[in-house]
Amino acid sequence: MPTRRTTRRRFLRTTTGMAASAASIPYLFSAQRARAAANSDSDFRIGCIGVGDRWSSIGGRSENQFGGVGGNVAQFGEIVAVSDVDRSRMESANHLVGGKAAMHEDYRRILDDKTIDVVTIVTPDQWHTKIAIEAMLAGKDIYCEKPLTLTIEEGQKICRVAKQTGRVFQVGTQQRSEMGKRFVTAVALVQAGRIGEVKKLQCAIGGAPSGGPFPVASPPDHLNWERWLGQAPLVQYRERRCHYEFRWWYEYSGGKLTDWGAHHVDVAHWVAGLEDTGPQSVRPVMVKHPVPLENGMPTRDDSYNTATEFFIECTFPNGVELVIRHDTDNGVLVEGTTGRFFVNRGKIAGDPVDQLQDDPLPEGALRRAYRGMKLHDDNAHMANFFDCVRQRRDPISDVHTHHRALTTCHLANIAIRLGRPIQWDPAAEKIVGDGEAATWVRRDQRKGYEIPA
Repeated sequence: MPTRRTTRRRFLRTTTGMAASAASIPYLFSAQRARAAANSDSDFRIGCIGVGDRWSSIGGRSENQFGGVGGNVAQFGEIVAVSDVDRSRMESANHLVGGKAAMHEDYRRILDDKTIDVVTIVTPDQWHTKIAIEAMLAGKDIYCEKPLTLTIEEGQKICRVAKQTGRVFQVGTQQRSEMGKRFVTAVALVQAGRIGEVKKLQCAIGGAPSGGPFPVASPPDHLNWERWLGQAPLVQYRERRCHYEFRWWYEYSGGKLTDWGAHHVDVAHWVAGLEDTGPQSVRPVMVKHPVPLENGMPTRDDSYNTATEFFIECTFPNGVELVIRHDTDNGVLVEGTTGRFFVNRGKIAGDPVDQLQDDPLPEGALRRAYRGMKLHDDNAHMANFFDCVRQRRDPISDVHTHHRALTTCHLANIAIRLGRPIQWDPAAEKIVGDGEAATWVRRDQRKGYEIPA
């Protein structure tokens, strides 16, 4: 009698030929859909691309336990392959999953493996889009860390390919699912009319560090520095350019505006019902950079260069104002015509929240705010992703809404780097009236690392 795995492999061989004659219906006969019918999580085969600190988040756990994206996804299937350009991190990740995973410096080996169903992408930002698009075209469902993109154009490409392939794609903005359900409660409060019509949102996301000058050094033997850079310009290695410190270099990230902004600006869009639009204008009121900029570009290559302080005003077509700032209590302040409240990862506070003791939200309000999906209590964001893999539907943090929120963050970065207001057409998704600024929706990509599609 054939085993379940043998049956699965026969299914794949049979359907591969069928799919070849039905190419207009991408991946209709995928292994994931077979499992969805069986409603079994344990049979998912998972490949993990990028396995550094955010993937493992070991913290105070024992050496045989880990958290982060890797620990979360391991609850839903078998991690059969890991990939990283840092060999020491890759070997550590393999140890955490029992020492039996295949190890590949080149992530494309994971995408080529037809038995792998789901991939996680936990790389520096400059790699997200290329890997994600190639993974979707290879028929994989994806969980990718935020921020999803390095530029606005990258988000547009990801959205097109996601629509074309029908892959299930969850972005790692876990505030939508976790944090004591405070953020989904904020959405439900607004949907229930508890503050009237939303008029103003304030996202306080904290400032970024200054640092440098950092000396040129030789890359460690276990790191492929040239490949780590990916699409970014080829430069000499400096220790503080790499791994987590990449966040403070415009070459690889958008600084705090796409780090914490990817969380709180996303919540602001969600709360205010702005998930399918964007700002009309973005005005930089104040900004400080740790190094001088010339035409928006850093003039030094040995120090952190993303903005350390900022105050930016964004105005949406319906008149809603969104402020992004570095100071005040980290979180989102939501102001309406009849009330206001504040929400962050530790609290949700304000008169509308206090009034819930005597006048609770209607039954099912949180689930409606969560698009009618089940809200899990443990590992909720990853659980939502695998629910949606089985159901073949968009998860709570889909690429389309995340792209819209991150576009606001990218526009804010363009405005503070150029030092002037930006006008944006949210329907056409174009910068208008400023030819120079319009070129900033994309970046040049180093030869050999171009993004497809």
